[in-house]
Amino acid sequence: MHKMLNIFAGTMLIGLGSFPALAQDTTQENQMNFFVTSVGSGDGANLGGLAGADRHCQALAQAAEAGGKTWRAYLSASAADGQAAVNARDRIGQGPWYNHGGRTVAKNLSELHGDTLVDAQNGNIINLFTAVTETGERVNGVGAQPNKHDILTGSQLDGRAYTDGEDHTCSNWTNNDEGSAQVGHHDRTSPGNISWNSSHPSRGCSQENLQSSGGDGLFYCFAID
Repeated sequence: MHKMLNIFAGTMLIGLGSFPALAQDTTQENQMNFFVTSVGSGDGANLGGLAGADRHCQALAQAAEAGGKTWRAYLSASAADGQAAVNARDRIGQGPWYNHGGRTVAKNLSELHGDTLVDAQNGNIINLFTAVTETGERVNGVGAQPNKHDILTGSQLDGRAYTDGEDHTCSNWTNNDEGSAQVGHHDRTSPGNISWNSSHPSRGCSQENLQSSGGDGLFYCFAID
């Protein structure tokens, strides 16, 4: 009988010893530095430029009690009006990045974008279950109504701006009419090119155009500190 009690007590101590790991997960959740916006600007791809998109990230993070960091939108911008192009990958820090639940979605820029063969094989884990909003809610993907898996990026697969002279950013995120923006798929479940950051161009820049192809004007936000 005493032997059985000792075994039971030992088992309890092992169980109690697991609590620090749970505390660590909670700490990681508090350190969220990546999310998909729960809502867009409501004005299609007119986000008020990169600055307006950054403010949107910051405001959503603030409302989710994660506003103590500097948030940036994962968006590229084309060279225009004497200003150099801006690469989305250059705006978001160095990683690692954690979602609302404390799960690591990528360790660094190279893994995020698959810069090397090894990093491409390992890959990031941005998908339907990890690319959640600032409050931890899942974003509708293929099969859900309405589908919202088109995520605005304006970027190539490597996270850099296009240099072909075409509009891939809805006039650098100031246009809600004609034009186009490159989008990625946060759920990565559709056939063909299923990149998280560069899958296809949108049908236009208005809210209606974005919604017609499976989007809602959402974009990725990363904290740089």
